[in-house]
Amino acid sequence: MRRPILVFAAALLCATTLIADQQVSATRDLDRKVQALLDARRGTWRDLNVPESDGRVLHELILKHRFTRALEIGTSTGHSGIWIAWALAKTGGKLTTVEIDPDRHRTAVANFTEAGLAPYVDARLGDAHAIVPALSGPFDFVFSDADKDWYTNYFVAVWPKVVAGGCFTAHNVSGRTGGGIGEFLSHLSKVPDAVTRFDRSSRAGISISCKG
Repeated sequence: MRRPILVFAAALLCATTLIADQQVSATRDLDRKVQALLDARRGTWRDLNVPESDGRVLHELILKHRFTRALEIGTSTGHSGIWIAWALAKTGGKLTTVEIDPDRHRTAVANFTEAGLAPYVDARLGDAHAIVPALSGPFDFVFSDADKDWYTNYFVAVWPKVVAGGCFTAHNVSGRTGGGIGEFLSHLSKVPDAVTRFDRSSRAGISISCKG
């Protein structure tokens, strides 16, 4: 009986190797597709999108911590969502992103599709004031880049659904006190299980609050 067992083991090893090779090939294909879109659009992202440097910050943060359950508040036309979903494609995760403007939402969905990232994105059209509190979670990564005077409300609604070790990130907080940012930063300082730091490489200012 030893020979059939050895044949089966060899066949299993070959199948496993083939699957691994296919996964590597698929990852490379996706990387090329995403990079091609980012290269083609470099310097053209307007309409409330993050700069490329900040997209990289989010991408690397997700990869570093192997986050898989992400929420973005404020899709715009999808630049930050592409960086987030690209990282999630590598960790086996998925992004839920919310945008209130129909035109921006439509453009973002088209961009996600062109980048090959549509399977990793649940793009929702509607008012984040209503949608975000109703989401069940849990999340291990949140990126807030919508109306600044609502940042505190978003945090209060989402933080209980963020798992231990997860992070809530917020955009455009550097050097700001108006538009609700001062209130938001003050609130963060009083949350006992939130350890907040500021990414100094971010052009617009990203705060990162991680749950202990």
